[in-house]
Amino acid sequence: MERPTPSGKNHTSESRSEPRPSGSGCRAWRSYRRSRGFTFVELMVVVTIIVILVSMAIPIYTKAITRSKESVLKNNLFTLRTVIDNYTFDKQKAPQQLQDLVSDGYLRTIPIDPMTGSNQTWKIIMEDAAQSVNQSEPGVFDIRSGSDKMGLDGILYSDW
Repeated sequence: MERPTPSGKNHTSESRSEPRPSGSGCRAWRSYRRSRGFTFVELMVVVTIIVILVSMAIPIYTKAITRSKESVLKNNLFTLRTVIDNYTFDKQKAPQQLQDLVSDGYLRTIPIDPMTGSNQTWKIIMEDAAQSVNQSEPGVFDIRSGSDKMGLDGILYSDW
């Protein structure tokens, strides 16, 4: 059975390389041929939408990362301060350095400051000699982050 193609030539249905859409009208054949791909404008609209969504997601992602680092910092500060207090109560003197907490078994390792990425950057606050438990050997009284960055709450990490 021979049918005319959009170019006007007659071909048998077996020799056609493209399947014909249901419905035998010429208009349906042209719309089928046009709908096989995307136009440049359609692709640009999709790319623009993707760029807008990504540009909205990046700040949210970075804020979530910062929030999680702040949570780890608060936890590490709480742990270190509790361990310093326990050491001071048990030994009747404050530790001279953070490594004393590890060597005496109060900590396995010194926790990492998540804002600086190191366990060597903690800012140690020594106790006042006049107010220390053992006045001849003032030791570590408090600990703070060594970061100079500001937290999401507007307070410097070194002031936490």
